[in-house]
This record gives sequence, C-alpha cells and structure tokens, in this order.
Amino acid sequence: MNKFIQTSVAAAALVVASSAFAQKAGDNIYSVGVASVNPIANLGPLSNSTPYNGGPATYTNVLAGTTAKVSSEMTISVGWLHMYTDNIGAEVTFGLPPTVRQDLNSPSLGNHASAAKIDVWTPAAVAKYFFGTAQDKWRPYVGLGASRVSFKNITISSDAAVQALAANSAQLSSSWTPIYNAGMVYNIDDKWSINGSVSYLPIKTSATFVGAVGTTTGDVKLNTTDYVLRLGYRF
Repeated sequence: MNKFIQTSVAAAALVVASSAFAQKAGDNIYSVGVASVNPIANLGPLSNSTPYNGGPATYTNVLAGTTAKVSSEMTISVGWLHMYTDNIGAEVTFGLPPTVRQDLNSPSLGNHASAAKIDVWTPAAVAKYFFGTAQDKWRPYVGLGASRVSFKNITISSDAAVQALAANSAQLSSSWTPIYNAGMVYNIDDKWSINGSVSYLPIKTSATFVGAVGTTTGDVKLNTTDYVLRLGYRF
C-alpha cells in the first residue's frame, strides 16, 4: 500500500509539474501575427507662407477649416517578450510598416481623396504586468511603454491642388509617443500561446509642405488604436 501511495504521489507531482505553461521568470517568448491599425486624424490650423512680390517678405494665410482623414490598415506584427519575474515582463514589438492613405478636405482647397500615401513606422517597447500565476492558461495583462513614430516614403497624388501645395516636398516629423496597452494570453501548452491585445497611441507630429503656393505647416494628431493577434512560442 505504501508503494502504491508513493507511486500515486509521484504521478500527481508529475502532473502538477507538467501543468506549468508560460510567462514565468526567465522565459523568452517570440510571436508573430496581424495588427489592425486605426488612426483618427485631427488636423490643426494650416498656415501658408507665400513670398510677397517675389521678395524675402512673406504673406501668411491660415487655411481655416481644413481636415484630414487617415485610412485604417492591416499589417504584420512581431514581438519578443522577456519575463523578469512570473508577473513582470518587457516586450519589444515591430513589424511591416503599413501604408496609410490620407484624404484632405478644405473649404479653400476642396476635397481630395488619397492626397498622400505614407508608410508609418511604430517600433515599440512596453513593460507589462501579468495577472495570475505561471500555471494559469488565461493570463490578462496591462502594459505601459513608448514608441518612436516616424513617417517615410510620403507620396502625394497628381491632383493639381495637392501638387500646388506639396509638389516640392512633404514631411511629417518623427516623435515619441506613449503606449497604453491591455490584453490576454491563452497558453495552449508549455510552448505555444495566443496573445490578443489592444493599444492606444496618442501620436503627435508636425506637417511641412512646400509647393507652388509656398510653405504650409501645421500640427497633426493621430489618435491611434491598434488591435493585435499573435501566435507565440516560448524558448
């Protein structure tokens, strides 16, 4: 009987040991999946400076009522999560920069769909706190981090008004932005997991356009919500 009890206890210990999943101290979890990027644009007043009579002096005109709309896009998302304790980790994320389309609407310039196409880069680092224990299949978490947002390969349309505004150059400044993150991990087994999350990025940038009508500048806010679903593997 004692031998039977010892065997049963050993078997139970083995079952408990095999029930450990992931997100524990020292783990490195690599993941890949898809992200839905959803920016809401808020365009501040655009100021246009035009040379006065061809001289060094300029005439400044405010393009009142100008608004912009930026498209939502899908892209590939990749992440590397390192766990420092069973509950605290840090994740670096990057991926294929989505190409968004920007519409421009103005009482003075008219309405222009797809006035520009822009590649948006948002590599990020996020500290995360995981609730529960390393043995839990479901682990909700919250995170706080930062991203260096930059805008590359800005291409403007052949529309005459857009060309007059930005034929010579079009730039959006790079900036740091905070990331507010929350999500849930489902641990399939001790190696594989599924991670779903939502992030909010209050992006701010400054726009500078140079064209036949002079130099136009303004501030842009892109209040962006990202939805991410990735498959992870623990090494």
